Amino acid sequence: MSASDVLYNPLFGVTLTLVAYVVSLAVHGRRRHVHPLFLSSALLVALLALSGIPYDAYKVGGDLIAFFLGPATIALGVPLYKNAKNIRRHLPAIVSGVTAGSVVSIAGAGAMAWAMGGTREIVLSMLPKSVTSPVAIEISRQLGGLPELSATVTVLAGLLGSMIGPEFLRLCGIRGGIPLGTAIGTAAHGIGTARLIRESEPLGGVSGFAMGLAAIVTSVLMIPLYALLPVLLR
Repeated sequence: MSASDVLYNPLFGVTLTLVAYVVSLAVHGRRRHVHPLFLSSALLVALLALSGIPYDAYKVGGDLIAFFLGPATIALGVPLYKNAKNIRRHLPAIVSGVTAGSVVSIAGAGAMAWAMGGTREIVLSMLPKSVTSPVAIEISRQLGGLPELSATVTVLAGLLGSMIGPEFLRLCGIRGGIPLGTAIGTAAHGIGTARLIRESEPLGGVSGFAMGLAAIVTSVLMIPLYALLPVLLR
């Protein structure tokens, strides 16, 4: 078996990812402030860059792992179902929070990219950064953005929200489960929701609901925005 056969075997990318994640979990166990997903991503990027291993070779196995993101995201519905009564009781507040958060996210991301001199494609790619990756990629494609860039900034938004979001919100005096879960689910989608589930299932349930609702609200908001784009980005 040649080196090329090994590199382009799906097991290579899968094994590389699992090893990086196990190492990151071990580091996280000793240094709680180190986020395992952030560290494992950094390790993989560094390894591929330093070793010269083609990204296409890693992607063969990486796509296999990415396939399971769908079932993993669906699994976030379990705490949502368990806490449905509590969510229903605070539904108006959650819907209001998600809507406001989605509007601010779209406007803030677009304004920042435009102010920094970003091209039309970059601005469009930044708009859906706070919704879950599959939705962000499709919105970006429909708007005429760069789906790859949208996927990257979406993952970064989720990682940053997961790493510093809960602490930052609590530092601002936001401690209730409903506002905390709504904010993280709206801004940090699945990665942030997974973080909250480790802390509290009710928190994760609210965040999971907010994540799903944010994807719907953002998609709906893109309809009038698409019609206004020629005026806003001329």
